[in-house]
Amino acid sequence: MLAYAACEPGVYSDGVANVVVLREKSVDTSGLGYLTMDGYFGNTGSGLAPFHCEPGLIRPNNKSVASLAAVPLRRTLTTFVSAKTQLTGELIEPLHPPNNKYPLVVMVHGSEQSPAIGNMRARLLTGLGIAVFVYDKRGTGQSEGLYTQNFELLAEDATAAMNHARKLAEGRIGRAGFWGASQGGWVAPLAATRVAVDFVVVGYGLVASPIEEDLDQMLLEAQQQQLGIPELKQINRLSKITSKILLSNFKSGLGELEILRNEQKLRPWFNSINGEYSGAMLRMSDIELRRVGRALFDNLELIWDYDSMPVLKKLKIPMLWIVAEKDREAPAPRTLEALAGLKQYNPALITYTFPDTDHGMYEFNELPDGTRTNTRITDGYFRLIAEWINEKENPFSGNAIPR
Repeated sequence: MLAYAACEPGVYSDGVANVVVLREKSVDTSGLGYLTMDGYFGNTGSGLAPFHCEPGLIRPNNKSVASLAAVPLRRTLTTFVSAKTQLTGELIEPLHPPNNKYPLVVMVHGSEQSPAIGNMRARLLTGLGIAVFVYDKRGTGQSEGLYTQNFELLAEDATAAMNHARKLAEGRIGRAGFWGASQGGWVAPLAATRVAVDFVVVGYGLVASPIEEDLDQMLLEAQQQQLGIPELKQINRLSKITSKILLSNFKSGLGELEILRNEQKLRPWFNSINGEYSGAMLRMSDIELRRVGRALFDNLELIWDYDSMPVLKKLKIPMLWIVAEKDREAPAPRTLEALAGLKQYNPALITYTFPDTDHGMYEFNELPDGTRTNTRITDGYFRLIAEWINEKENPFSGNAIPR
């Protein structure tokens, strides 16, 4: 453990492409959390980090790699108001930006309810000269209000965050844009139609509605289980029924689901198909679904049939869209097809696909039963984002495939 005794929270960089973030110690850990630009993560308490620490420095265990120095940062904790709700955010700025100005990124997070302030992914970009504004979504962390997944309201929050961050960093920033991840892939482009920005980055997001996401998850599960055409017909039937239930606020479709449930409950696929919600709805009893179904499945104001294509067609600004090829939560094919079509409306749209990656851009080990264990965030994901935002001519993208 002596190799990590001198580790202090902060951002460390070689000034070129290698960055390490050390996060403050949690109450239940013996070390500091770490995340590297090439996607390795863990805790120094494990003794397995690929570096050791000296005062103000991180020295990679690979002696051919240069040492990383602590990056001086300005961190401003702040509050702002959106839709009559006070939200809390943090602006993290490099103190010595190149050319006296730096790009600004407002992070738009996914559906997680954990606080965004303190996010290590955000701090990675600051090591390459990018200012990042993160904020706790309404109803999470230090922000007030009720947690929601209403894309319209979340886009209003992201718009307010951008306006506030620009005021805080006025005179110090150049280009400004959004970085949306997962559910943020719906919210960030919508926000970009409400406030003028210079770019949008989306990581492992969808050009599909939540209903289509659920169906695509089930079809992917069916493919992995090698189910046949009869089962696929029933899965599509299930999707149509559950979508009717959700879109009618649980007023229609429950009887049809009960018929399907009774017909198929002895079939093997009945217990093996999940999706985002349809499998769980199918396996609940009719009585329970009528009693508590809406409270369980439709309590977050989600716009189930949200169509992002009209929004994306409006955007003519540079857009970087990054897809995880083997994403189980946000299956890629429908989105890749839509993005290919969107290029006729926005020639500044660039798409990259990282092979052998799951949601969150994680590489993984997969067991014969399909269970996956994340090993690292794929190399190239963070550098691609940072170097693209910094307008590097040929940004590093690891083994990603441009589309």
